[in-house]
Amino acid sequence: MVDVGEKAPDFTVLSDEGKPVTLSNELGGGPVILSFYVWDFTNVCQGQLCAMRDSMGDLQKWGAKVFGISTDSYHSHRVFKEQNHLNYPLLSDWNKKVSAAYGVLYDRFGSFGLQGVTKRSVFVLDANGVIRYKWVTEDPKVPPDHARILEEVRKHAA
Repeated sequence: MVDVGEKAPDFTVLSDEGKPVTLSNELGGGPVILSFYVWDFTNVCQGQLCAMRDSMGDLQKWGAKVFGISTDSYHSHRVFKEQNHLNYPLLSDWNKKVSAAYGVLYDRFGSFGLQGVTKRSVFVLDANGVIRYKWVTEDPKVPPDHARILEEVRKHAA
């Protein structure tokens, strides 16, 4: 698992618009938030992502970019984004490579032992792509501390 102070692994995945997004191309302007979540259309995930949506004014003031990431398809992301009026991209880690690179992929999830499911986690990167904050939970029912994320973003704003 990657840790605070390390360079964030680069990746290219499809956005909810079906367009490739490369992390290294998104760096340089301010902090980047990678908000990993379990699945589209679930209550805790909806709360996690809508909290970011509702804070977008402050986040943009600090030069931050936000990306939601899960292993759902970009087609599913598109509908979930529309239904929740999200104002930032959702990225599809369909091949599970990003979640694996960040160390946030469950070995087994739920009573059926599903594989390939992302753990709820948040990484705040500085403008150079160095991880400045990391939060990961094993319990998918536990949301991240949104106030703490905002504080970390503010601390690492340009």
